[in-house]
Amino acid sequence: MAEQEDSGLPPLAPNAQIIEGRTRRGKACRVVDNTGTVALEELQNLLQDLIEQDQFQPLGLSMTGGNTIQIGAPQTAHVQLGSDLYRLIVVDYEARIEGF
Repeated sequence: MAEQEDSGLPPLAPNAQIIEGRTRRGKACRVVDNTGTVALEELQNLLQDLIEQDQFQPLGLSMTGGNTIQIGAPQTAHVQLGSDLYRLIVVDYEARIEGF
């Protein structure tokens, strides 16, 4: 298993595709397709959806039953792009698409 970067994200693959944009507050943000397989139009649509949903920002997360909040913890979900399902990891101003 590959070692993760300090951000909590897996290392950037050599064939990764990156689409950059700006949040509603003007901060730089990006979507990284670490699989290198998603169509650029799909990546652009995902970036716009994440910007509209205000997903790019340092979020706080607390563990169930815990009494502390960890700022900047990775948020994970699954996303379907075309006919394929991917893992989506959002940390601060970057969304990373990973395979299973």
